[in-house]
Amino acid sequence: MAALALSACGGEAKHASPPRPPTFPRLLGGALAARSDEVAGALERGDSCRAFALSRQLRREAIAAINSGRVTGELQEDLAAAVNDLAARLACVPSTPAKPTNAEHEKPKHEKRKHERREKKEHGKDD
Repeated sequence: MAALALSACGGEAKHASPPRPPTFPRLLGGALAARSDEVAGALERGDSCRAFALSRQLRREAIAAINSGRVTGELQEDLAAAVNDLAARLACVPSTPAKPTNAEHEKPKHEKRKHERREKKEHGKDD
């Protein structure tokens, strides 16, 4: 009797396959991942200005991919949030060159003495 009831309802219960996860075009994913690695590399080298510029480039590329429809709807918000967050957390902080010591600014003593002697002669002062 149970079999009859099931057959009346359309037969055996169908097993629905789980929904497929959202996909990302391989080339696009590779390009964005490579740009992200460049940002990380610049940060590791202490080049914050390069990392800042690369993060902006990564954001532009991701947004262009979203706008062109190459990123599925399920991933658009996460991708945009990730690249915007990264770009907002970075800043260009130029490294300051080390200040030269006084020794680097001073002329060698023998040159300094020649210059002093020449000035004395020009101004009529002799030792």
